Amino acid sequence: MKSYILAIFFILIIGPITAQQNQLTSPDGKLVVAVDIKNGLPVYSVLFNDKTFIKESPLGMETNIGDFTQELTLSESVETNQIKDSYELRNIKQSKVDYSANEAVFSFLKADKTVFDVEFQVSNNNIAFRYKVHPQKETRSCVVNRESTGFVFPEGTTTFLCPQMEPMTGFARTAPSYETDYTPDDEMGKNGWGFGYTFPCLFKVNDAGWVLVSETGVDSRYCASRLVGNEDKSYSIGYPLQEENNGNGTNTAGIPLPGYTPWRTITVGETLAPIVETTIPFDVVEPLYEASQEYEYGSGSWSWIIKMDGATTFDVQKEYIDFSAVMGFETVLVDALWDTQIGRDKIEELAKYAASKDVALYLWYNSNGYWNDAPQGPRGIMDNTIIRRKEMAWMQSIGIRGIKVDFFGGDKQVTMKVYKDILYDANDYGLLVVFHGCTLPRGWERMFPNFASAEAVRASENLHFGQHSCDIEALNACLHPFIRNAVGSMDFGGSALNEFYNANNTPGRGTKRMTSDVYALATAVLFQSAVQHFALAPNNLTDAPEWAINFMKEVPTTWDEVRFIDGYPGKYVVLARRKGDAWYVAGVNAQKETRELTIKLPMIAAGNSYRIYSDDDALNGKLETERFPKSQELTVSIPGNGGLLIVNQK
Repeated sequence: MKSYILAIFFILIIGPITAQQNQLTSPDGKLVVAVDIKNGLPVYSVLFNDKTFIKESPLGMETNIGDFTQELTLSESVETNQIKDSYELRNIKQSKVDYSANEAVFSFLKADKTVFDVEFQVSNNNIAFRYKVHPQKETRSCVVNRESTGFVFPEGTTTFLCPQMEPMTGFARTAPSYETDYTPDDEMGKNGWGFGYTFPCLFKVNDAGWVLVSETGVDSRYCASRLVGNEDKSYSIGYPLQEENNGNGTNTAGIPLPGYTPWRTITVGETLAPIVETTIPFDVVEPLYEASQEYEYGSGSWSWIIKMDGATTFDVQKEYIDFSAVMGFETVLVDALWDTQIGRDKIEELAKYAASKDVALYLWYNSNGYWNDAPQGPRGIMDNTIIRRKEMAWMQSIGIRGIKVDFFGGDKQVTMKVYKDILYDANDYGLLVVFHGCTLPRGWERMFPNFASAEAVRASENLHFGQHSCDIEALNACLHPFIRNAVGSMDFGGSALNEFYNANNTPGRGTKRMTSDVYALATAVLFQSAVQHFALAPNNLTDAPEWAINFMKEVPTTWDEVRFIDGYPGKYVVLARRKGDAWYVAGVNAQKETRELTIKLPMIAAGNSYRIYSDDDALNGKLETERFPKSQELTVSIPGNGGLLIVNQK
């Protein structure tokens, strides 16, 4: 089966454009990008519905073949195109996408010679732009030392940003790994903990609307970037810090000439709907290779999140295989230390037993090489091409479904090559890949056909490690659909039904979950990932409500459509996802006060039967079946730390 369908039509117009005409608009005419030169400095700005969302902001770069940030002129010839692209992709938030954009290529000159182009694509609510660097004299390669690319927001804009960690800190010196907390509605003029912010970055532009800034299309041909906050309240593209990955590898980007940078993306909306629903990270990239097979996604279980390292044993994993089989899940993730606590011969036996139950295994690996001190094994495999491919051949021979590779700790170009090489080799052996302790996936669902998901978020493990994370669990859940999960699959590993994070759900031991069972079910819909290893445990078959277990047996992990319904980042969120003809509406509330809402659901026909899972003020959940009213509106309430689920039945 084809994983995508592509059709592109170009209309080419080349000719002089006046200063007033150096603008590119979206197909619906609402979003406008203006490009200009001010005193030799290249700048751009963004307007939406005649309101300024990004003020004049710098473009340009410093390279080892020239300073291309100043003393520039803008060519009068601008190449413009109309782009139409239709594709299908099962593992993102919208399975069928029709992408329509207007494109313009602006050429910048220094001493009358073209040094770089900036290629803008503007679709409805979205902007993507990248640089094309041209050869200078005899040069056919260059190092980009710094970009001056910036983002200047109107005064009064507030931020929803995740600070980047100091390199080579955290567990076993594995930072940065995109695993810190957001600060909602913060003021501009800060720089996180001194190291900038991880992508994506959300901004509220006063009462005008919202802007989400990120990047896409990063692989071994460039480094990944971060956002640096400046004292003048502007933000700039920042490259990796030299200390990342134990100081090895350059923190700049090397490219052949002519060569391209990754795409910077900007999503703009008067409401949050364009932010939640955007597909721009996938619209402007293309597959790098063909899938070796039709990959199977789906649900799974894993013992580690509840029982930790000591449970990676043959008997416990066999118990979880039985549990997945009862739940109708496709997989079990066998986490760290299986190499020493189970052994390869017993893994083969475990894989055979799983197959007899129609369950497949994922195996955990340390990414390590010279870049981390994490002691968990298997080690010394994923960083070595020869050993890695031999290991993958063994996994293919015993029917392993995929791998989870952990502890990367950097965004340098050499690290991006490690990600790409693991993915490419895994495809040869029919393996899906999940990354943890890792960078943000930047368009990888479309670029790498066997990419399954990535963590790159302060995920469920932190609920086990500290009560504070449990206390703010709902707050973070009300941020991710608008920020992290808006741009890529997020392997959160949540939906726990244990009240306590310990092996037997024993009261008073370990951290305590503060959210309701309905909340847990709602996050299975809120958090998008084609592969989901839920934080359920075999004991939940007897200590969790039957209606909760039954829902977790049926909830899809791939979706055909998403719609934003209501919400505010860090306070509450309601969104709807469609699978075939069925709509799943999910909501959670992070505020102390119960949130009373009237939600319009025009996608559900009047008279349809629907199930509603709801909480009372004491977070006691219940399941009811109703008929959808003629108004196609429902009045609902969600208590603090509670959830809501509506599932229409055909």
